[in-house]
Amino acid sequence: MSERKVLNKYIPPDFDPAKIPRLRLGKSRQIKVRLMSPFSMRCETCGQWIGKGTKFNARKESVEGEKFHSIQIYRFYIRCQRCAAEITFKTDPENSNYEVEKGALRNFEPWREEQALKEEKEQTKVEEEENNPIKALENRTEQSRREMDIMDALDEIRTLNAKGERVASADVLGAIASRDEGKSKRLAEEEEDELLAKQAFQSAGGRRIKRACEEEAVARERDIKMMAVAVPRSDRFSAPGASVLPLSLGIKGVKVKAAAPAPAPLPAPTLAGMLGAYGSDGDDSNDDD
Repeated sequence: MSERKVLNKYIPPDFDPAKIPRLRLGKSRQIKVRLMSPFSMRCETCGQWIGKGTKFNARKESVEGEKFHSIQIYRFYIRCQRCAAEITFKTDPENSNYEVEKGALRNFEPWREEQALKEEKEQTKVEEEENNPIKALENRTEQSRREMDIMDALDEIRTLNAKGERVASADVLGAIASRDEGKSKRLAEEEEDELLAKQAFQSAGGRRIKRACEEEAVARERDIKMMAVAVPRSDRFSAPGASVLPLSLGIKGVKVKAAAPAPAPLPAPTLAGMLGAYGSDGDDSNDDD
């Protein structure tokens, strides 16, 4: 299969490039270009809506006698998609935009209207200041007040930034040191609490008190109940202060204090003894004489 695009071309031996006439094109000639519509518009002939970005095969030409400073202004020709009516628009470098010449009506764009209103307001303000010096003075006073407010806000921001720069060295180191000190103090308190807990669970001799398991506790409780039932009631409550538990019952880890011996019972008092303890009035008087 041969090459579709060849790299070498045949030049006949009798070829003379000087005999080829030069193509002279005028400055006002039109060039075919492919473009997209720079704005949305509506055809005046059929009312067809043409959206922004619609592609067209257009013709471009330079506008004779119209320039913005040294920038050339160009005109474009397109045709409506529905009725093939010719639509022309040209560049507007002064406003960085495009301007419709004929064949279509540009759709309303609110930002363009706001810009026009802003320019009109500024023009009215300038004319008002030229004709009314009092109004010009008020406007200058208002502008001066606004500038002073802006300067005050800037000074406040600078003060806050300077304050933050001053805090950077000493205060940050102090905050780090205080944090480390608080951490060490907390660790010391935890160690002290742990030591107190160990001391609380030790006996007087230094031996560690083991926690009794559940089975041993149940067995001890059962033995206590059985011993309480076995001891007679008269022996348990014979004397005040006597221990309910017998001394022979040994409980691991618990010391039972022995009860004090009951005092000897006193002899029952008789009537003669009670009368003999008191003397008569006559005996007291004879003894005094």
